[in-house]
Amino acid sequence: MKRITLAIVLAGTLSAATAFAQSAPAGSAGSAQVSSQAAQVASNVTSAGAASGQWVPPYGQPVAPKTRAQVYQELVHAEQDGQLAYLNSTIYAHP
Repeated sequence: MKRITLAIVLAGTLSAATAFAQSAPAGSAGSAQVSSQAAQVASNVTSAGAASGQWVPPYGQPVAPKTRAQVYQELVHAEQDGQLAYLNSTIYAHP
């Protein structure tokens, strides 16, 4: 009974390993470029975000927080140019 279970687990592991294999061979230029890009992204994330303890967006540039005055100015601008009226009439309209 244990041999059958072990055989099933081994077969499942081997079939799953081939499903997650890379499509390009390890020695090709495409996989080297992908791995170097992944290493560069990983180093950017660890140096920028992990050191400061802040969330870092996927593209690697930290987002600067806004002050209350900046948010208020954006609100005033949105009211003046009609963005809020448009949102209220389309998205936030209650039938």
